Amino acid sequence: MKSHILATTAFLTTISLSHIAQAANPEQIRQLLANKQCQNCDLSGAGLVMADLSGANLRGANLAGANLSRGNLSGADLRGANLSGTVLFGVNLSGAKLGGAILLGTDLRNTYLVNAELTGVNINDANLQGAVGIPLQVAKPEEFYAWGVAEAQKGHQQQAIDYFNQAIATKTDYAGAYLARGVARYQSFDRQGALKDTLVAVKLFKSQNDTAGLQTAQAFIQELQTPLDPTKISAGKPSLMDLVGSLGSVLLQFFPF
Repeated sequence: MKSHILATTAFLTTISLSHIAQAANPEQIRQLLANKQCQNCDLSGAGLVMADLSGANLRGANLAGANLSRGNLSGADLRGANLSGTVLFGVNLSGAKLGGAILLGTDLRNTYLVNAELTGVNINDANLQGAVGIPLQVAKPEEFYAWGVAEAQKGHQQQAIDYFNQAIATKTDYAGAYLARGVARYQSFDRQGALKDTLVAVKLFKSQNDTAGLQTAQAFIQELQTPLDPTKISAGKPSLMDLVGSLGSVLLQFFPF
């Protein structure tokens, strides 16, 4: 029974993928690659991996399900384009115009979004993990915080710090983000920066009557003020167990196991 279900699923998937692949207009794909002009084109399901489409006119184009990963769309006009399910992993979108584009289920991981125009765009259903240059106005501080935690858990401390910076920039009294940035800095061997952030977090937790956060931050400060034992520090970062043993979930979530 199980094998029958798997076979049926594979068959239906094949049909679905074939349908998507055939949806794009081959002539319009050639037109796009030749002169970068394809306004209102049907490029759904198109395979455009690593394509150089810098400055391309794709206004109103249907790119649903297309794969443009690792491509160059810097300065491209994608206003009003349908990017539902589009794979834009690692794409350079610096300076791109995305106003009014549909980003339902769009893969924007590791994209470069510096100076991208995102007016009227809903990014809540897009995957922006690892994206660089996300405009502050298009994401909530909690989202920047969550992305920072995810990067910290993978050991990417500088990327985590960048996200916590954005969370703080959009919410200046975000105590948890200060503490999180302090932890990331600690793991980057910046004890002075970690202490500075954690002291700010203590003040904010106090003013917000957040007892759990305050206790966690104070426990972290005690560790920061304890002299380091070089024999207990790993080559890459301070050890979690050497740090505190247990400071509670607020802190432990920032340390990858």
